[in-house]
Amino acid sequence: MFTPDISIPTLRAMREHFGDRVYGRYGFVDAYNGALNWFDTDVVGNDLGITLLSAENLLTGNVWRWFMANEPGSRAMDLAGFSHAQPEKRPNQ
Repeated sequence: MFTPDISIPTLRAMREHFGDRVYGRYGFVDAYNGALNWFDTDVVGNDLGITLLSAENLLTGNVWRWFMANEPGSRAMDLAGFSHAQPEKRPNQ
């Protein structure tokens, strides 16, 4: 979510290299070890949920704005020492 400039090319390379073993009906597998030729077959809803939120945030930045618009989220970020900077808008917007 925070590094689309390096994450998206990495995901594309993983899919190109491993194909259907790493990317299936619900997206990327939860875990794999290419050296051992092992690919997880489980689908975990928690992982799919954050993937969808991350994709929406990449496209619109709305998830971050909605999160920071609520006092508990904003306070948590302050307590953790993070800034209130808004995410960059993507070039295609």
